[in-house]
Amino acid sequence: MPTDLDLQLLPSIIDDLARQGWSRQTAVLPDSLTHELACECRSRGQNGALNPAGVGRGSALAVREGIRGDQIQWLEAGQQPACDRYLAAMDELRQALNQAFFLGLADYESHFALYPPGAFYQKHLDRFRDDDRRTVSAVFYLNDNWQPEQGGALRIYPADGALLDLLPEAGSLVLFMSAELPHEVLPASRERLSLTGWFRRR
Repeated sequence: MPTDLDLQLLPSIIDDLARQGWSRQTAVLPDSLTHELACECRSRGQNGALNPAGVGRGSALAVREGIRGDQIQWLEAGQQPACDRYLAAMDELRQALNQAFFLGLADYESHFALYPPGAFYQKHLDRFRDDDRRTVSAVFYLNDNWQPEQGGALRIYPADGALLDLLPEAGSLVLFMSAELPHEVLPASRERLSLTGWFRRR
């Protein structure tokens, strides 16, 4: 069954991940779908469905605004059509990553993330110390007309020591190896929306 994913981008994604451990692609999904997802994220925020994100997991999960300040809600299949289309596209990407890298990716988990103006997320890795299932991180951005002076970049720290600041522009997708690339979210002067997720092994 066809999905909304631009399949012409797959070779670039696979080459980038193999060569440098991260990839940024633009116009990954149709503009209309990106807009629907942004509207859904804002609607959930206005309806009080997004909750402050925690740090840690299980019984150690705690809200620590000095570390991260985003508000989130996890996606579940069957809740909303645009979200289902997004999950279908990511599942097609999961299959392509498995074919290219034999990663054994079994599923994809994702949540909306809304950063109010001034919110940030300090430098961290995406893989938990006691759980190695998260393998490839994926961040899809939903912010129209983002300007560099508004801040809010995803700053990643490659092994070669060169900082990379990637702006959260609508329609762009950033992928990276969860256990290998430290990264942080810099504060912005406007609301910052994304879908953040992880391709996971069993």
